[in-house]
Amino acid sequence: MSRVIHTGQALVDVVVEVPDLPARGQNVMASSATDYAGGAVTVLVAAARFGAECVQAGAIGTGPHGDLIRAALEIEGIAASAPPVADRDTGICVVMVEPSAERTFVTTLGAERQISVSSLATSEPRPGDLVCVTGFSFALESTGEPLLAWLPTLDPEVVLVLDPGAAFATLSKHVRAAMLELTDVWSSNAEEAEELLRAVGQEPPTDLAELTTAVAPLLRGDAVAIVRDGPEGCAVHVGGETTYVPGFPQTPVDTNGAGDTHTGALLAEVAAGTPWVEGCRRANAAAAIKVTRRGPQSAPKAAEVDEFLANHG
Repeated sequence: MSRVIHTGQALVDVVVEVPDLPARGQNVMASSATDYAGGAVTVLVAAARFGAECVQAGAIGTGPHGDLIRAALEIEGIAASAPPVADRDTGICVVMVEPSAERTFVTTLGAERQISVSSLATSEPRPGDLVCVTGFSFALESTGEPLLAWLPTLDPEVVLVLDPGAAFATLSKHVRAAMLELTDVWSSNAEEAEELLRAVGQEPPTDLAELTTAVAPLLRGDAVAIVRDGPEGCAVHVGGETTYVPGFPQTPVDTNGAGDTHTGALLAEVAAGTPWVEGCRRANAAAAIKVTRRGPQSAPKAAEVDEFLANHG
């Protein structure tokens, strides 16, 4: 079975539930505050709960935040390949969740930004493995440069998965092009896909399937493109054809980590040999379950998705 390897930032999500975002210079009272292992961990937890062997290749600090990350990985049986970063702790992401389930982020920088070619290489990707990269890694040279030096050295049969995030479209043309030339699988939300097309001078289509089709030629060879649209589901372009895969709308309580849950579940399915379209259907179900639960580590197990699909058709 292929492994799921993540090179991105494992952060501690400090999640506060607020009645509304404060006006500038003002304050609101949060109804709860909880620390979770988030960022790359959310993708890996979802993949592990679907049965995949998972590895965190990104850096983890030394301190209470790093300890929280390592404990969360250990509980799910996820390996951390690189040695801990000495004398610096992992950063945090403050996540403000409103009653609508919308979330707003403030992120700090810590040990997760201290990677190198040698630290990434400790994950030892082999043919068939799926290596995940986040666009946020390219926002800083400390993580972007080692990645762009290491990724081209991987075996051609390693599958490179890009989760662009909001940062990718704002990167320099050179960095974007270098990463797209390496990308075998694109997995984003609709807004991120639209911003990429605008960045390369194209007007994005409004139809989800057409939007996904438009992204595919920007990638390497016969790459796979997946574009999500929340409760509406996703579209997947594979083998020259684009398929719309309907979602399962739910009443959400927390959307933080829904996209990462979708990505992790999908990659675990593909690693086990599930076709891309069916993998997307199951990933849609996993994300639908996740938004009804609080916290980024609330991804369902594969058996829960089986039951959900049996009840929802």
